[in-house]
Amino acid sequence: MNFLSKAFARLNIKILILVCLAAIIPTIIISVVVDIVYANRSMQSESENLFAKSEVLSKQIVTSGYLDDQSDVTMDTRLDEFSQLIDGRVILVSSSLRIVYDSYSLDKGKIFLWENVTKSAAGEELSYYDSGSNIITTTIPITDIGDNNETKVIGVILASGTFNYLDNDLRHIISIEIILLFMITVLSVVLGSIIGGAFSFPIKEATRQFDKGVKGNEIGRVDVSGYEEIENLSEGFNAYVNKMETIDKSRQEFVSNVSHELKTPLASMKVLADSLIGMGDAPIELYQEFMNDIAQEIDRENGIIEDLLAMVRMDKSGVSLNITTVNINELTELILKRLRPIAEKNEIELVLESFRPINAEVDEVKMSLAISNLIENGIKYNEPGGYVHISLNSDHQYFYIKVEDSGMGIPEESLDMIFERFYRVDKSHSREIGGTGLGLAITHMAVIMHNGEIKVDSVLGEGTTFDVRIPLNHIEGEHV
Repeated sequence: MNFLSKAFARLNIKILILVCLAAIIPTIIISVVVDIVYANRSMQSESENLFAKSEVLSKQIVTSGYLDDQSDVTMDTRLDEFSQLIDGRVILVSSSLRIVYDSYSLDKGKIFLWENVTKSAAGEELSYYDSGSNIITTTIPITDIGDNNETKVIGVILASGTFNYLDNDLRHIISIEIILLFMITVLSVVLGSIIGGAFSFPIKEATRQFDKGVKGNEIGRVDVSGYEEIENLSEGFNAYVNKMETIDKSRQEFVSNVSHELKTPLASMKVLADSLIGMGDAPIELYQEFMNDIAQEIDRENGIIEDLLAMVRMDKSGVSLNITTVNINELTELILKRLRPIAEKNEIELVLESFRPINAEVDEVKMSLAISNLIENGIKYNEPGGYVHISLNSDHQYFYIKVEDSGMGIPEESLDMIFERFYRVDKSHSREIGGTGLGLAITHMAVIMHNGEIKVDSVLGEGTTFDVRIPLNHIEGEHV
């Protein structure tokens, strides 16, 4: 069972991987989303802060008239303080896009033609983020009220603030996420191992029991509770073990029964032959009587062997059917003609009722075996004065055979097992009338091979009814 051990190892690894992925992937996705949301929210907050401070400064610029006269030292001081506050650069641009003030003192007096500045000069408030240098640049228009009470843009404030703390914050957040991810991975490995062990335990136990069976020991049950799927697996395995034990017990009984059945005719023939040898001057009538008894024992022996051979032939994998178009009415009448002497000897009435002519594509030999076994069982397991009623019918797709007898019936607990080979309901009575317990198994196999169906209904002490349904047209490879 090494291959099963490897399979369990692969199963545990797969479960472990699935549990880890189920925990790690959502954690990674959530971490990425958190980082993105935090970065966007921080940039938005920083932009709003720059807009608010620039708005306050723009009002002071309008009040002081700084755009027309830069001699106001107080305004210079406020602009310098704003630049230091945001740890960046502040540029003041006139309506003609000429730089009036530059906190870096680099471009004063030059024309500023950056797109955001020109748009703000037209009245828009804009923000731009440079991810490479972590700098946010905002531009807002400086507005004033004209002579006609109309709002007009008289300049633009450009404020560029550094955003270095975002990288530090993100690195801190990511380090926490990595620690969390490591802890989740460890917990996932532990949890995956526990779940994998829980799932594979009943399979390992079943394998251990199979190993015992291979070595010739008795196979035990697997009793595992917990997950519904695991309980179902355990129940399925135990049902299989029960079935195997039943089959093994039936097989042992079959060997014992067949051995007895084969020995009994031989023993009888030996006694009869020894008696004849010991009676040298016995009358011819006695010889004829003994030879007739020997012939009956040979027929009995031959019947047992034929049943065994029929089962072996039908049990071979890949066995084929010799399909021909057969008149089922005529086939049944021939079977009844052969069985009628046995029925009369047992005082059993045979009645055939045909509702319509039936021609079907079947294997005549196997179908004959199936019908014969059902009728012969009805005769054997019956009481003197009883009956076996056979009816034939058909529709556009199937033909139906019903065999109903007034015999001893079948116990309810045995109905599910009567089609199993080697099984006999009443072993003591079966031994008295002969048989190996293969007849119904042969019938069942023949019906299934024809893509048919057989059902049984029985009341103990009142009789049994077998209903058989067979397709009129045989389709190779289909099974009901």
